[in-house]
Amino acid sequence: MSSKVIRKISIGSDYKNDAMHYAIGQLVYGGHTISHILFDEEEQSYNIFIKKEDEVLPWKKFNSQMAISVEYDLEY
Repeated sequence: MSSKVIRKISIGSDYKNDAMHYAIGQLVYGGHTISHILFDEEEQSYNIFIKKEDEVLPWKKFNSQMAISVEYDLEY
């Protein structure tokens, strides 16, 4: 896995109008929260994990062939 922390990804070629946006802390899927967005270098894919209470589950996976915009968590 990459050592850079991903804060948000957007999937789709038209960022403003048609892309789906996924961000850490976003509420999704029946009360779950997005807990991690990770890049898997081996599979060249972006993986979104969700959490509800103490359970973390894989939720979505996007391959790097798709139009993806990545925002990293910048800490100064």
